[in-house]
Amino acid sequence: MDTINHLINGKSVASTSGRTSPVFNPATGEQSAELGLASIEEVDAAVDAAKTAFETWSRVSVAQRTRILFSFRNLVEANIDEIARRLTSEHGKVLSDAAGEIARGIENIEYACGIAEHLKGSYNGNASTGVDVYTVRQPLGVVAGITPFNFPAMVPLWTIPNAIACGNTYVLKPSEKDPSAPLFIAELFHEAGLPEGVLNVVHGDKLAVDRLLEHPDVKAASFVGSTPIAKYVYETGTAAGKRIQALGGAKNHMLVLPDADLGLAADAAVSAAYGSAGERCMAISVVAAVGDVADPLVDAITERMQKLTVGDGTNPDSEMGPLITREHRDKVADYIGIGADEGATVVVDGRDQNFDGDGFFLGVSLLDNVTPEMTVYRDEIFGPVLCVVRCDTYAEARDLISANPWGNGAAIFTRDGGAARDFQETADAGMVGINVPIPVPVGYHSFGGWKDSLFGDVTMYGPEGVNFFTRPKVLTSRWPDPATSTVDLGFPTNT
Repeated sequence: MDTINHLINGKSVASTSGRTSPVFNPATGEQSAELGLASIEEVDAAVDAAKTAFETWSRVSVAQRTRILFSFRNLVEANIDEIARRLTSEHGKVLSDAAGEIARGIENIEYACGIAEHLKGSYNGNASTGVDVYTVRQPLGVVAGITPFNFPAMVPLWTIPNAIACGNTYVLKPSEKDPSAPLFIAELFHEAGLPEGVLNVVHGDKLAVDRLLEHPDVKAASFVGSTPIAKYVYETGTAAGKRIQALGGAKNHMLVLPDADLGLAADAAVSAAYGSAGERCMAISVVAAVGDVADPLVDAITERMQKLTVGDGTNPDSEMGPLITREHRDKVADYIGIGADEGATVVVDGRDQNFDGDGFFLGVSLLDNVTPEMTVYRDEIFGPVLCVVRCDTYAEARDLISANPWGNGAAIFTRDGGAARDFQETADAGMVGINVPIPVPVGYHSFGGWKDSLFGDVTMYGPEGVNFFTRPKVLTSRWPDPATSTVDLGFPTNT
C-alpha cells in the first residue's frame, strides 16, 4: 500500500508522529494509501523552511517569478490526465468533472502570470513642493492554506499562485481524504523551478490546523470548508493576530419564474445539483419554483435525473460518481428519510438505486413541497439531494433567499429583463447568476459569498487575492529644489 509523505523544503519527509489516516477509493470502498499525519514538530519544520526561503524569495525579481509561473502553468496543462486520475481515484468525481476542476485552476495560474501588472503601485510626483508620494504592495511572509476535499486541486490553485507570485512562501495543509493531487501539483511547482522551501505540504488533521493558526511565523491563512469550521478558523487565526480569509458553507437557491425556458432551467437544475455528487459549495441545493411553473419544472427535472448514469468516475459513461466516504454517504441518505418524515414529497429516492460492490454510491434524490422549517432546508446536505420550495410570487422567492443564513451563490431563470435586473441588484448573495446556475467567477474576478458563507473581508483569487497576500506601504520622499543643487543642471542663472 502506498504511503503518502509530507513535502518539506523540497524533500519527501515521512511522518514520525505515529498517527496515520487511511485514503480510500470511493468507487470501490478499498483503502488505496496510508497518510502520515503531521506532528507539531513537522508543521514547525515546514514553517521554518518557508520562513528561511522567504528571505530570498521575497527579493527574487518579478520577472523571474513570472517565468516560473509560466513554466508551472504549462506543466499543469501537460499533466491534466494524471491530476484528473488522482482526483477521481481519491475523490470519486467523474473524469470530466476532474478535468474541469483543473481547467478552473489553470485560470488562476494564468492570472498570477500577470503579477507584474497586478502589483503596480501608485505615484504622485511633487505632491508638495519637492515631495513625492507613492504606494507599493509588499508580501506578508509565510502564509498557509487549509483546503477541502471537494476540490483538492482547484482550491489550492485559488491561492498558491497569487501568494507565491506576490513574494510570499507557503505551507499547504490539504484534506487528508484526497491528498495525492495537491501533493503532485506542489511537485510540479518544484519541477518548474520553484526554490526549495517556497512551497511546502504537510498532511494532517486538527492538530496541524491549530498549529498553523497559532504559529507566530504564519502571517495569514486561507480556508475553504464548512461554516462551523470556517468560523473557528477565522476566530482562532484572528485572535492570534493573523490575516484570515475563511470561506464557509452554502445553501444556494435557483429561482425559476413562470416565463423561464423550462428545458434550460431543468437542465441547469440537474447539472448544478448533482454534478460532482452535489459535493460543491456552489451546487444548487434549492429550487424556488414560482407560481404555475412548479409542476412542469418538477416533472422536467424528474425526467432528466432518472437518465443520469451513476458509477465509477473512471468509466466514461458515468455522469456522477460516489460520495467521498461511507459515513458521508450514509449521512446524506438519512436526510432523505428526515425530509419525508417532516412532510416533504420524495419524488425520486436515491436510496432505491442499487450498486454493485462496496463503493460509496448513492442515487440522486428530489424532494418537493419542502418548507423553510424543514431540516433538509436548514442544513447544508452536501450531497445529491435537490429540494423544491414552491413560492406564490417572485418577491416571496427573493425574500426566501434573503432570509437564508448563507449567501454564497444564487441564480434566477427568467426571460424578463426587469426581474433579472432586480434580482442581480437585490439578491443577498456574493455571486449571482442570470440564467446561469453556478456563477463561479472567472480567474480575473474574485470568489466569495456573503453572510455565513464568508468570514473575513477579502474574497479569494483575482484582484482581491493579490490584495490579501500583500500589504500596502506608502513612501514619502523629499529632495532638494533643483535650483539649489551643487551640480550644474544647466538652468539659467536667474532660475
